[in-house]
Amino acid sequence: MSGMGSPVHLREPLPEPVPAEGCDVCGALAEQRARAHAAGDWSKVTDCNVELRRHPHP
Repeated sequence: MSGMGSPVHLREPLPEPVPAEGCDVCGALAEQRARAHAAGDWSKVTDCNVELRRHPHP
């Protein structure tokens, strides 16, 4: 055995979440995400996407 572990299987990335219309929090996160995209800060883009997915709406 070469010392390598089991292969890693990645799934397709999730589509970017769409901010809820009229929600100030979602709007702010979408703006942050757009600035992060423009700057090439993919970690921040991912963070914004996670926050958008977790932000509750009735």
